[in-house]
Amino acid sequence: MEAKEEKGLALAAGLWLAGQALLQRGNPFTSAPLLFCLQGYEGLVEGGENIKQANWLSVSNIIQLGGTIIGSARCKAFTTREGRLLAAYNLVQHGITNLCVIGGDGSLTGANIFRTEWGGLLEQLVKDGKITKEVAKKYCHLNIVGLVGSIDNDFCGTDMTIGTDSALHRIMEVIDAITTTAQSHQRTFVLEVMGRHCGYLALVSALASGADWLFIPEAPPEDGWEDFMCARLGETRSRGSRLNIIIIAEGAIDRNGKPISSSYVKDLVVQRLGFDTRVTVLGHVQRGGTPSAFDRVLSSKMGMEAVMALLEATPDTPACVVSLSGNQSVRLPLMECVQVTKEVQKAMDEKRFEEAIQLRGRHTCALTAAAVCADWCCLSPFRQTHFSLAILNVGAPAAGMNAAVRSAVRIGISQGHTVYVVNDGFEGLSKGQVHLSCLQLGAAGGRHRTLPKTSMEKIVENVRKFNIHSLLVVGGFELSMTQGWGSHTCSNSDICANEPSLLSSAQSCDRIKQSASGTKRRVFIVETMGGYCGYLSTVTGIAVGADAAYVYEDPFTIHDLKVNVEHLTEKMKTDIQRGLVLRNEKCHEHYTTEFLYNLYSSEGRGIFDCRINVLGHLQQGGAPTPFDRNYGTKLGVKAMLWMSEKLQEAYRKGRVFANSADSACVIGLRKKMVAFSPVTELKKVTDFEHRLPQEQWWLNLRLMLKMLANYQISLTEYISGKMEHVTRRTLSIEKGF
Repeated sequence: MEAKEEKGLALAAGLWLAGQALLQRGNPFTSAPLLFCLQGYEGLVEGGENIKQANWLSVSNIIQLGGTIIGSARCKAFTTREGRLLAAYNLVQHGITNLCVIGGDGSLTGANIFRTEWGGLLEQLVKDGKITKEVAKKYCHLNIVGLVGSIDNDFCGTDMTIGTDSALHRIMEVIDAITTTAQSHQRTFVLEVMGRHCGYLALVSALASGADWLFIPEAPPEDGWEDFMCARLGETRSRGSRLNIIIIAEGAIDRNGKPISSSYVKDLVVQRLGFDTRVTVLGHVQRGGTPSAFDRVLSSKMGMEAVMALLEATPDTPACVVSLSGNQSVRLPLMECVQVTKEVQKAMDEKRFEEAIQLRGRHTCALTAAAVCADWCCLSPFRQTHFSLAILNVGAPAAGMNAAVRSAVRIGISQGHTVYVVNDGFEGLSKGQVHLSCLQLGAAGGRHRTLPKTSMEKIVENVRKFNIHSLLVVGGFELSMTQGWGSHTCSNSDICANEPSLLSSAQSCDRIKQSASGTKRRVFIVETMGGYCGYLSTVTGIAVGADAAYVYEDPFTIHDLKVNVEHLTEKMKTDIQRGLVLRNEKCHEHYTTEFLYNLYSSEGRGIFDCRINVLGHLQQGGAPTPFDRNYGTKLGVKAMLWMSEKLQEAYRKGRVFANSADSACVIGLRKKMVAFSPVTELKKVTDFEHRLPQEQWWLNLRLMLKMLANYQISLTEYISGKMEHVTRRTLSIEKGF
């Protein structure tokens, strides 16, 4: 039928995360049936019990689970026309005209073939007498939207695929654990990670762990790499390092296309250097475990966008894939993405490796950063410059600061600058706690909230004493106070660089929900940090399936609280007899966490009871995530290169003249690209009283939060992703990831 309300929606080859968003978008707001297709294309071909009705409870309490609750399987039958004919018959029998396919490039290519043949398949079914002409006319169009689920991040057109970030978490957990034993025993470890045709996991793991050497399929080492690698490892040991980490993708090859195995690398190190060397092959452990907070939110965003794309589709709409561009969801023509992805492999097969890297797009900058920041280049500069730079931390600690400092120090040294590090932020600068850089220092050098205006004279004195031409300030809101110092600050605009806060919040809420598994009808009130900023509460709420999240940016009244209580009361009548409410610490002056607890306890008496949890500084602890390590490294490199360029431009007659507006900038991800924003411009759009931007990009996520919590809301404010195209030019534009 043409009416969108009467179209069926189905999930195929599904990942449950995106499936949750798909189901919960469709069920409350349309009369359309939603169906699970079990075991992917195999379920489509076999039909019967493999295609079954889904409901709200089908996807409840699964967001913290790994894998897929509806299964996935490779299906040879679907690669044949006969198999696709059976699949078409089964879809028509269930009235399905919209299909969401979640998988890799093979699954998505198969979906596009299926859509292209759809008219011919229905004609064949009519000819065979299995369906009538009226039925064929009723279901004459099949709309398809793809979501990319692949831990390899090997699909062109999207910055991140579903599952990649979670796989990186598994890898980094192993590397961090191995590092301690390697240091204790002075060992070399060769770690083999997944990536038969794509080296993304290996590359980011190497950046995030500070590995000594890296092998990936897209960038085979030059001839004679064995000598270079052994010299590099020996040099590292001679400088006092007690360990070596070598990371190799399973599909690593040399320039002649010959595979490079982890066992070969191990034997090489043992024979040439005599180092105690071990091999660790991570294997399928990378595919398991709890999904990361990033993956949960990414999948939910993509799932919702996929449903909107299906509901907005017309017979002329091409099959599309929902992708991530920076922090925005976009729609791309499916076959454009598949074609470029295949061109990457073709370029690699034909040994056009530089072209393969360019087609990957998002790898190019990361490879540059790897060559410099993972210490694979010579730290001795080609020439010494006249410039001295200082790096300091301000504000509260945030995971990823060490990565930014480390990369900035190393790129600064390689550029020939004199690089200082300052202990205890501006307070340390005023006291002269300035030292020549030590690569081990990073954020461990301390950070204070003290602003420069409190001790300006002493700071100026020490800046002159050490002849500091530029400051790299890594920190939070205090960065806005550095105007006039000729400094370049390293922070974030649209993306939070402290993902462990989000991760720890999500993990804590997972445990809280699990603790209630043996308790009937309980609601938890959880307070998160964030000052007046409700980002953590909102995104954590999406990641854990919260029933409500109260934030300062989205004002609420006692009427809203009443609606939330009534919503939870109704929820307790279902099989899901527990609730979760998040409250940002400064969301309201009077509606405190204790007030909410008393309100919910009183109104829920006899229906549910309540408990309070205040996460507090637990959110600031823990190891940095792969995202934060990679992002911090990238920002540190870009900030230092920017400063070097600006210093060269401003250097005249032995002095640096930094008087322009861009002499004090903040670097961060703005929509889709990393950009430098002058502090003078940022002041115009900043709420200094509450230490917030006047416009918060993430507020549009709150619509999805409420929808996923089963509130009856209008989606008229939802901004659909735009249809874009994949070209070599768009791939060459460097995005935030």
